[in-house]
Amino acid sequence: MKKEHKFYSLKKGVNKNIDGFDLDNIKDLFLRVYQNFSHNGYFDESFGFFCVDQGKVEGKVADIELEILLKIRKKGLWPVTENIKSYNEDDFFDIIEFLFFHISKPVEGTYHSYSDCGMHWDTFNKEEGQKEYISKINEILDMYKEKYILSDKGEILHKIEKGFEQIFEADIPTEKMEIKTKIQTAILLYRRYGSSLDDRINAVRNLADVLEYIRPKVKLLLTSKDENDLFNIANNFGIRHHNDKQKTDYDRSIWLSWMFYYYLSTIHVILRKMKMEIKNV
Repeated sequence: MKKEHKFYSLKKGVNKNIDGFDLDNIKDLFLRVYQNFSHNGYFDESFGFFCVDQGKVEGKVADIELEILLKIRKKGLWPVTENIKSYNEDDFFDIIEFLFFHISKPVEGTYHSYSDCGMHWDTFNKEEGQKEYISKINEILDMYKEKYILSDKGEILHKIEKGFEQIFEADIPTEKMEIKTKIQTAILLYRRYGSSLDDRINAVRNLADVLEYIRPKVKLLLTSKDENDLFNIANNFGIRHHNDKQKTDYDRSIWLSWMFYYYLSTIHVILRKMKMEIKNV
């Protein structure tokens, strides 16, 4: 993949927007991207379109405001062009996710020439439309002061901290579904937009459970001191077994992140070692 060129002021660190834009600016950028997709027919399958002869031609979603109310439980979000200025961050991310599930790339159709009406599309590719949408939305989110991404499942997630991308993107090296499910659940709990401290504690707890499951192998690959330290973190810092001797007066927002990354990277190492041993048998 070709590395994107970084322009002079960004390389020198003198660009006043180097840390990103505020929400209002990001909403303005999003609106332009949304209007471009809409103009090019990417929402015609779901939301319909206007024809000079037929008037409003309905799509799969006849009442968009009702659909938003049923799915998001909010009023006043639609139409985007009229309401986006009033969106807070939660509203903004709700709409981004909502549109992900209703975008599809137009593939085939006919041109209606009367009064330059435009293309009337009848064949769409949802997967391709969603891929393009994710790409554009993540370009915008990359410019936001707060760091988020839109996942390939259409969910707003916290952006991975630099240097740790590989352990999130790598395959989980095990065939055991109970381990995979625990790790995937932990990652989602940790990265999901709006995740609470309790969510992050549960994420670390899930990873500690995975380590407990593979503890016999951990004993063989780590020294007894390292192994004890590994489990003491979860057992003595209010993550797993709760009692009055546990330490809970620490800055959880900082230390939970450290515990999460430490456990996740350790699990990947142990599972890879286990897999290598099986192959060498």
